[in-house]
Amino acid sequence: MVRTVGSRGPKTMEAIRAAGLRLIRQHGYEAITLRQLGQEVGIQPGSMYNYIQSKQELLFTLIRDHMVALSAEVATALEGAADPLDRLRRFIRFHVSYHIRRTDEVFIGGSELRSLEGENRTAILAMRRDYERLLVVILEDGMAAGQFKRTDPPVTAYAILAMLTGVCTWYNPAGRMGEEDLIRLHQDMILGGVLASGAQP
Repeated sequence: MVRTVGSRGPKTMEAIRAAGLRLIRQHGYEAITLRQLGQEVGIQPGSMYNYIQSKQELLFTLIRDHMVALSAEVATALEGAADPLDRLRRFIRFHVSYHIRRTDEVFIGGSELRSLEGENRTAILAMRRDYERLLVVILEDGMAAGQFKRTDPPVTAYAILAMLTGVCTWYNPAGRMGEEDLIRLHQDMILGGVLASGAQP
């Protein structure tokens, strides 16, 4: 029986999104089809077009929504923090916590960026630069205040982000280190690398 857009529409769209995340994570964007996605959700292939027009639209929507959530949540995490050292600690806490809770979104947002086309790719790259810029500004402010070592802020930011984002590929919640321990470990490592001589951690 074909489903139509109506009261069940939002629930069906959420099911499509969840299935899309799972299938793309397992098989890769190029390997999946809308027919396969429809079978996973339990709707006829033709009915998929009531919700998404193409596989590219689904991928863009998944990555865009991930970036929107990332940007909104980091803004909340940094709200009210003026001191660069406090902001850096908060940024590290947020980034680690977010990335171990949203592993599928993070994985797809990184590995399938290459599969985005034209304006879709341009839009996501702009959102990524905005997020990266938050960390660059924190580092620049810390250097200006004499709290952080004089380095190249963008390069330092990219190195920090690579370390922090990597947790989603290896962290095991059932392992011997809990989330708070993981956050403190990364805070200690990063602060140990960027703090200026004589600055108080």
